[in-house]
Amino acid sequence: MLSFRASLAFLLSASVLAATAFGTTTHKKTTTTHARATAHHSTKASAKSRHKKLHGQQGIDSARATEIQKALIREHYMTGEANGQWDSTTIAAMQKFQSDQGWQTKLMPDSRAIKKLGLGPDYSNAINASGSSFAEPKPPADIPAGQAAGFASASGVNR
Repeated sequence: MLSFRASLAFLLSASVLAATAFGTTTHKKTTTTHARATAHHSTKASAKSRHKKLHGQQGIDSARATEIQKALIREHYMTGEANGQWDSTTIAAMQKFQSDQGWQTKLMPDSRAIKKLGLGPDYSNAINASGSSFAEPKPPADIPAGQAAGFASASGVNR
């Protein structure tokens, strides 16, 4: 009985060792269609890197550059006449203007600077411009008494 158990233990341990020694991991071969798809994908990726899509405004129109230059001349950040070219003189003047306002100077031009120069959007011809908040307010005499009383009570102002 003892030799049977010893033989059985020896046989089991030998089979475990043989399985780990002779066992190999299998590698999946790449098929030709996968290789073609990989090659196509890599060329597609390299084509994308060569032809990156540009975002945002890439240049300043000469008419807009002229407007900006005139405003910079009016504010004494440039001298001479506006030529409509976004050149180094204009860039330096715009950077100086933005720096004096405490704004960034790396991106040109900052929207706050454009508005401060008086070149922001013009809403005067908008469909709802006449009754909008940027239209001139009505004179106090034209406001109905009940509405004026409501404004006064809502604001907490005693008359």
